[in-house]
Amino acid sequence: MRRATITRKTAETDITVEVALDGTGQYDNATGVGFFDHMLDQLARHSMIDMTVRADGDLHVDDHHTVEDTGIALGQALREALGDKAGIRRYGDCHLAMDDALVRAALDLSGRPYLVWELDLPAARIGTFDTELVREFFQALSQHGGITLNIARLSGFNSHHITEAAFKAVARALRDAVEPDPRAGGALPSTKGAL
Repeated sequence: MRRATITRKTAETDITVEVALDGTGQYDNATGVGFFDHMLDQLARHSMIDMTVRADGDLHVDDHHTVEDTGIALGQALREALGDKAGIRRYGDCHLAMDDALVRAALDLSGRPYLVWELDLPAARIGTFDTELVREFFQALSQHGGITLNIARLSGFNSHHITEAAFKAVARALRDAVEPDPRAGGALPSTKGAL
């Protein structure tokens, strides 16, 4: 199985992320930020990537460092687990509906990080969770995972539904992108010879 474990320790956070790309979507995530754990659970379940996250962050300050640093560590773990990316599909996309929300996610495991963010969230908070942190997480994931990532809200008015739809859409796109392509014969999915 394609697996990786990343530990990130700073003065603000102590985070360990484990992933198994060929899993069944099992998850065990505990960051101390309830809504964020729920979103990580969705990411694991719908990508079929087994994921364990343990984070001890400076939550007495706010949730920012914990969420962003988890995105950094998860991106690094995905990148390491993918190895040289030989034989993968590389691309994935998904239009995902959840109640009032419709979100599109498209990604390329190109090694060239870039985030296109068109996911305006109407509310400043979901419970106690700062919705600005949704973008921070995906920015960190994209940057440190070497992922070109495009996320857009096509419709929706409930910030919880829009956010959850975004995590699920990215998960489904990621599931497609990391899958081995049976027609590729283990070849690298690039004319450049490197990703």
